[in-house]
Amino acid sequence: MQLSSRKYQEIENDLLLFKIMCKYSKNLTKIYEIMLNWNNNVQYMVYNIPHNEHMRDRMLNRKQFDLLNTLSSASRSVSQRGLAALTGYSLGSVNKTLKELTNAGCIENGALTEKGFAALEPYRVKRAIFLAAGVGSRLMPITLNTPKPMVRVNGVRMIDGLIDACLAAGIEEIYVVRGYFAEQFDQLLLKYPMIKFIENPVFHETNDISSAYYARHLMRNAYVFESDLILHRDRLIKKYHYTSDFLGVYKERSDDWCFEVKDGVITAEKYGGLDCWQMIGISYWDHEDGAKLEDHIARAYELPGGRDSYWEQAPLTVFRDQYRVKIIPCLDGDVTEIDTYKELKAIDPAYAAFQ
Repeated sequence: MQLSSRKYQEIENDLLLFKIMCKYSKNLTKIYEIMLNWNNNVQYMVYNIPHNEHMRDRMLNRKQFDLLNTLSSASRSVSQRGLAALTGYSLGSVNKTLKELTNAGCIENGALTEKGFAALEPYRVKRAIFLAAGVGSRLMPITLNTPKPMVRVNGVRMIDGLIDACLAAGIEEIYVVRGYFAEQFDQLLLKYPMIKFIENPVFHETNDISSAYYARHLMRNAYVFESDLILHRDRLIKKYHYTSDFLGVYKERSDDWCFEVKDGVITAEKYGGLDCWQMIGISYWDHEDGAKLEDHIARAYELPGGRDSYWEQAPLTVFRDQYRVKIIPCLDGDVTEIDTYKELKAIDPAYAAFQ
């Protein structure tokens, strides 16, 4: 497309104004209006500001996002005190942010407008990826002829509860990476015809990083699930996310995989520790981090010993300086991970007869 010198000057002036306002102004509504005035078809760089369709649309600050997100899922009107309690912000911050959102046309009479839902759209989860290729050897003999995610716990397949939570959150693009007894996952299509399968041909000789490797091109705006979890609080699965994050349970002492966290951001992953966050295998990756993961998972996979690693070690260990992954706190009773036959019998007494 050919642009006149006048159009170039208009766009350049807008970019310069945007740069100045980003540096000195707190008026995010005005910045948003300037961005919307840009010509969507112009893709080039001025003043070192990259033109990126996705980044341009993500114009909410964290408080604005949290209030819109809370209101979007509320079944009834929520008072300012209620919003303060739900978000953890002070009443003054809630009042100020609501005024900003009302002036921007995102809220009217305490409810989201069409513009408010449009503002949340860039933060919507696009898809869910289930890593389900492993053998589940510690759950023998139950997994002798059955993939672990397909094992029934109190009458329900493990993976079903996770898929149901995704569907309840409006996430309908679902991928299952399968390997061990792969054909048994076809049973899921009777209940979930939208599922797409990804084959992992090397599941028997690698760790779960191989499953992430075959799904790495789908990581943008995506949940990544371990498939052996029993979810007791469906609302942990959200329709919108502001940034990449990982579920974790705070522990004074852990003898499992856990995170070191500073200011709400994961700084290291380790096995066992004190004053840490025990890892729950449910994470979300935003558009920017998902794009990096496509490359980083492949590079980590090809490192010496890389095929024996866990997939999340790519962003949290090997390339950790390139990610800021937030911790999402949950409680011990929110999610149950079943690793061993002993744990399975404890949660479902029907298995006590198996020896």
